[in-house]
Amino acid sequence: MKHIVLTGGGTAGHVTPNIAMIPRLKELGYKISYIGSYDGIEKKLIEELDIPYYGISSGKLRRYFDVKNFTDPFKVMKGLFEAKKLMKQLKPDVVFSKGGFVTVPVVVAASRKKIPTFIHESDMTPGLANKLSIPFATKVCCNFPETVSHLPADKAVLTGTPIRQELLTGNPEKALEFTGFTPDKPVILVIGGSLGAVAVNDAVRAILPELLKEFQVIHLCGKDKLDESLKNTQGYVQYEYIKKELADLFALSSIVISRAGANAICELSALNKPNLLIPLSARASRGDQILNARSFERLGYSKVLEEEEITNGILLDAIHDLYENRETYITAMSSSKHKDSIEQIVQLFEEAVSK
Repeated sequence: MKHIVLTGGGTAGHVTPNIAMIPRLKELGYKISYIGSYDGIEKKLIEELDIPYYGISSGKLRRYFDVKNFTDPFKVMKGLFEAKKLMKQLKPDVVFSKGGFVTVPVVVAASRKKIPTFIHESDMTPGLANKLSIPFATKVCCNFPETVSHLPADKAVLTGTPIRQELLTGNPEKALEFTGFTPDKPVILVIGGSLGAVAVNDAVRAILPELLKEFQVIHLCGKDKLDESLKNTQGYVQYEYIKKELADLFALSSIVISRAGANAICELSALNKPNLLIPLSARASRGDQILNARSFERLGYSKVLEEEEITNGILLDAIHDLYENRETYITAMSSSKHKDSIEQIVQLFEEAVSK
């Protein structure tokens, strides 16, 4: 039996594309193991799927001063030792890394064992963990055409991002029943991410009375971000987090307002959902969401507003413009050549395993 080790962790974005790959890998007869950190978010997500999970030591590598910079290199060295031991124990035919600092020792250890190793970079420019891993990788899959120029020419493969296939099978009728909405008004889905996005939440709630004149609003606002004063507001429902019903909510929505994490926007593209992206400010990140959003804007997939430019009037105008021109965005997304990312990436595995 072919054996693949998946690795990725630190955030849900470093795990969900791996999860999206699992059904197809099982269909092709792969034995699957997962390597992550001892107690990261990836551990719970993977163990729920009954995939064998192996934890290793993980340390963060920072570009700025932090006391932990003196201790984390030892955690990384320990992680490398543990990863080498696991490679010897598991003997995988191929390794697939979705990124996050826990993956660096895994990629290095696999490379030293001459195991074909594939990395996936979702963002426009590689993060630090993937930058460190690229020299040890067989190939580097990427999401944006612009990313290719940041990668070694002999390793870059433009694949897009693996999407959870269950998102493509939503039922709008079930969503109407779940939300209590009526079928006579269009629906806006607002996604702030699993932890919520205060700036997005506040901006949408500030214009809610105006929005509800023409739309119904589903608001996924994040953990501890519910606004009790808006409970029982006609045409507005809010949830901290949705898992099982998410596909149905997407199916019901006419347009989506979202942050611009790479996985999130690729899901919107796969679903052909016209979207308004409000990327995380460069003041609070390395600016990758802004680059992601602007790439999708150039492709005609998204409308973009940056946090600093939002006013009530500007946001309302952007939403109305997006809704009125939604067919233009749908047409652009429908023409994307990277809808079948899972198959493209799996084909790389199959070629490597057959050699």
